[in-house]
Amino acid sequence: MGEIKDTIIDDKDAERHRAKMAKRKAVQDAEVAGKTIEKGLLIVNTGPGKGKTTAAFGLALRMLGYGKRVGVVQFIKGKWHTGEKDAFAAFGDRVVWHAMGEGFTWETQDLKRDIAAAEAAWARALELIADASISLVVLDELNIALRYDYLELERVVAALKARREGLHVVVTGRNAKPLLVEAADLVTEMGLTKHHFAAGVKAQQGIEF
Repeated sequence: MGEIKDTIIDDKDAERHRAKMAKRKAVQDAEVAGKTIEKGLLIVNTGPGKGKTTAAFGLALRMLGYGKRVGVVQFIKGKWHTGEKDAFAAFGDRVVWHAMGEGFTWETQDLKRDIAAAEAAWARALELIADASISLVVLDELNIALRYDYLELERVVAALKARREGLHVVVTGRNAKPLLVEAADLVTEMGLTKHHFAAGVKAQQGIEF
């Protein structure tokens, strides 16, 4: 292994750096001070890359860290056993979890069944949205249900826009509809640069589920 060498910084370089960082801090402080709105956010995690649901559950964990309650509705993955569901169970009734999905449409091969499952999941979602004790609602893979027209897009977006004040909602899934994107406060597109599936690696415990 190579030897780590100390970097020699002269006084002029140190002063230039200090002045540069002081100027940057002033800009950052002014920008932060200008943000005065506090509101419940509609957040959409979409795109072909991995991490949409994982990011949503990271927010859920952050909320729980502040003593808040979290609600989760899974629109597609309900039949899967997942590590995150088991982990969140440790928080007791501070997490309300509804695994309502019946699998992807190519698994069920039954349009009426898929629509009925999506409608049941949406009914649960509306209950959580109305529950004043819940601070964050995760609607996992709702974008998939909307993509296949299992739910009426306009009805769903209208309900999300009319959510109670202070409630944060995270919607996950690929191919978010433009109307939902337009209504959202924060949209993150997960890009796909490289995926291990392409190299023949199967879904693994603790990584995919």
